[in-house]
Amino acid sequence: MNLSTYQPDPAATTRFLFFTGKGGVGKTSLSCATSLKLADAGKRVLLVSTDPASNLDEVLDTKLTNHPSPVAGAPGLAAMNINPVDAAAAYRERLIGPMRGLLPESALRSMEEQLSGSCTVEIAAFDEFSGLIGDPAASKDYDHVIFDTAPTGHTLRLMSLAKAWDQFLDSNTSGTSCLGPLAGLEKQRSIYEATVNTLADAAATTLVLVSRPQLSALREAERTASELRALGIGNQTLVINGTFETKCPDDPTSQAMQQRGHAAMTAAAPFIDSMPAFIVPLRPINILGLDGLRALLKEDDDITTTSFHHPDWTAPEMESLEDLVGSIEKQGHGVVMTMGKGGVGKTTVAAAIAVMLARRGHAVHLSTTDPAAHLAQTLAGQVPGLTLSKIDPAAETAVYQQEVMNAQGAAMDEAGRSLLEEDLRSPCTEEIAVFRAFAREVGQGSDRFVVLDTAPTGHTLLLLDASEAYQRELERQARSSQPEEVLRLLERLRDPAFTRMLLVTLPEATPVHEAAALQEDLRRARIEPFAWLINQSLLDCGSCDPLLQRREEAEHRYLHEVVEKHATRTAWLPWQAEEPTGPDALARLASSKPHSTTPDLP
Repeated sequence: MNLSTYQPDPAATTRFLFFTGKGGVGKTSLSCATSLKLADAGKRVLLVSTDPASNLDEVLDTKLTNHPSPVAGAPGLAAMNINPVDAAAAYRERLIGPMRGLLPESALRSMEEQLSGSCTVEIAAFDEFSGLIGDPAASKDYDHVIFDTAPTGHTLRLMSLAKAWDQFLDSNTSGTSCLGPLAGLEKQRSIYEATVNTLADAAATTLVLVSRPQLSALREAERTASELRALGIGNQTLVINGTFETKCPDDPTSQAMQQRGHAAMTAAAPFIDSMPAFIVPLRPINILGLDGLRALLKEDDDITTTSFHHPDWTAPEMESLEDLVGSIEKQGHGVVMTMGKGGVGKTTVAAAIAVMLARRGHAVHLSTTDPAAHLAQTLAGQVPGLTLSKIDPAAETAVYQQEVMNAQGAAMDEAGRSLLEEDLRSPCTEEIAVFRAFAREVGQGSDRFVVLDTAPTGHTLLLLDASEAYQRELERQARSSQPEEVLRLLERLRDPAFTRMLLVTLPEATPVHEAAALQEDLRRARIEPFAWLINQSLLDCGSCDPLLQRREEAEHRYLHEVVEKHATRTAWLPWQAEEPTGPDALARLASSKPHSTTPDLP
């Protein structure tokens, strides 16, 4: 595998580029750097973000709106933020507004929350940016239109099934569909169809799959590539961002990081070799401002040759995970949930908490959604008092999908059933199905500790709340009731003495800002997180590699941001060369604490 460095060619770049990939891989940085590179070559470029938590303003150092704004210092480059959350709110009101005064308030609340999920937001984003693709007049002033965040295969399949919308919406009375906003978007069908056709035109569109040299990120890119290729979107390019070659061969930290990246890329070699693939070396700086963006795609790496330190910098006060466990165990029982985006280490944190609680003499049940369940396997039978279970998201989702198809699909024609089946393949469906499985586990927290390595989002909790309010009204009228554990579920999750929510993040911009958005969702659901945990930090790593020294320095602003702006309590875990396995390794990890922080916090 001999990959060259990513350098967009102005003469060979298609008019439309879509950057896609899992959270934290560098989509925004690469889409901005690509746009700047093309503008510097004399092209007229429009850069568009459809990310609800867009940080284009911060990266470009330009105040942006939902209309193109010129980027100072980059002639020919304009940028805009499409805010799909605002668009989704407008669609919700158009759908629900006419029903106010006609339906019970509980029913309106249920409908409003049903239309607040990630799928609704994504479809609203598709409606916004489809005008830039499906309507030629909308982008006629630009040579290239570049999108930071591409639509998923799920959304594109929804749009390709437009002919079935009428029948589906007429037949579906559940109110649970993420298709709800489409009732307000049907007039856009011709633009949607033109957009889908343009995306499948290799002469017009390139899909840039962004990954890190990590197996999970590469597998996600491979899954996305396969899914979109099946829809006819075959003009794909892979960019592996953040590859690392150490300049300090005797340093164990940098050697481990290099070897881990090599191992992931070797394991994914068949996928990498299946399309044009490029690398972007790991950079030591935060990619902010035009200078940082130009440095990202530099072919030489002279910016990495000098170490950089702030000797007077003081780390904020952060606890060890062991400190948090000491507070959690005082209640004697309850539920602990680790939350955060994929790849931040929720499973490892949950396992470490479970081991420490069990070793302190508590009865503990650890429930994981880890597909391989490696950590659970290393703990099985080794820790007295610890029991394990595995929730299979695919199995839970299949059961839920079949229930809905049996209940709703029987009265539909083939087109309607196809659309219902696609609706049930949405991320929202899996989220709800897995949440039902977690609900079964939560009830066990009355007489033991239950540790869950993935928790429902704030939207799912509100969705459950709205749905149960409506269901309770129906049951009141029918004089029937639900089991106590169902009725008390949200009460328990909202009780800080019963449930402790931990937000897990990395000391980088995107994971921190996404965790902050998740915290706001939880607060909207009347749940206050117990603590934040900053994972995989290079602070105090002692590396002699100049790039890693600079990376450690770059963490400083995000450590302070979490402690001073977002969290009421913050714990810290160091970067690990390998995922810790076994109870002893997890206990050692949990006791880790930065050297420069206060050793004993209350």
